[in-house]
Amino acid sequence: MWRLAGRLVPESISEEQLKTFMECPSKSAKKKYLKYLHLKELHKKNEIRKMEEKRERRLKTQEQGSKPNETKRNSFMCLWANGMDRAYSWRVAQSMVFGQPLVFDMSYEKDMSIREVANAVRQIVFSEGCNRKSADPFHIHFCNLKDDSLYHREFIRHYSKAWDKLLVTVTEQCYTEIFPKEKLIYLTADSPKVMKTFDHDKIYIVGSMVDKSIKTGVSLARAKRLGLETAALPLEKYLLWNTGAKNLTLDQMMHILLTLKDTGDWKKALEFVPKRKYCGFVSKPVHELKKTLNLINTLKLGKRQEEVGKQFAKNYSKKLTQK
Repeated sequence: MWRLAGRLVPESISEEQLKTFMECPSKSAKKKYLKYLHLKELHKKNEIRKMEEKRERRLKTQEQGSKPNETKRNSFMCLWANGMDRAYSWRVAQSMVFGQPLVFDMSYEKDMSIREVANAVRQIVFSEGCNRKSADPFHIHFCNLKDDSLYHREFIRHYSKAWDKLLVTVTEQCYTEIFPKEKLIYLTADSPKVMKTFDHDKIYIVGSMVDKSIKTGVSLARAKRLGLETAALPLEKYLLWNTGAKNLTLDQMMHILLTLKDTGDWKKALEFVPKRKYCGFVSKPVHELKKTLNLINTLKLGKRQEEVGKQFAKNYSKKLTQK
């Protein structure tokens, strides 16, 4: 009302100011207080406007002074990026002739929803980018990839025109029709056999699925139907695993396999396992580790020694005790 009448009043007022306004003893005191708030608001707006003008003048001066240097730096960055891109492409092209193959099995479309297929393809795209920047990349094969499948449409959406220029082998054939069966190893968390070392003469297969859609034994059953050797990563041997399934994303698997290929160091490779899934690396002998776990569980959970022994036996397989 007062603003419509041409009185000097602020555009906004806080709760504390409103409280002070209500405590004013008279109508004239309230008018004076509102005028004071209005002038204070104008002063603040002028300060902000001056700061913005000063900032714009400073940025304008900096742009004028650094324009030649910025042009030189941008040109250098473009040349450097183009040079690195050519180097990466050359290494991947060499791997397609001389490199070790790595197969992504695209036969799990029926086991996943559209959203899960999109997530799996996104992880494969990350994996391809990681492989491309590696010093010794794999020769990636996308097997069982049919035209106009969900997998194929998602790849086209991600890569667009670059899909036809991608340095990978794409085929509708099964890997058993391309490679000798005795050289194939299917990597699956359900395998009873634990992978001990990385074999540069073998061809590893990774199922193109995501964690949420994985059903226990699906990839293992497929490998057995095809008569293939299987292997699981030695997660329990090197990591103090927490709870949950021992499934990793496809890009994490790529990081692990590339590190093993380059170094052969399991501890270095398994650093790509998310930290939330384990509480540390196994660094003590098994009998000392068992004593420590028994003591911790006894003190924290109040369990008897027999119950702790049963829990340890359940959480840590016989493979760990044979170390």
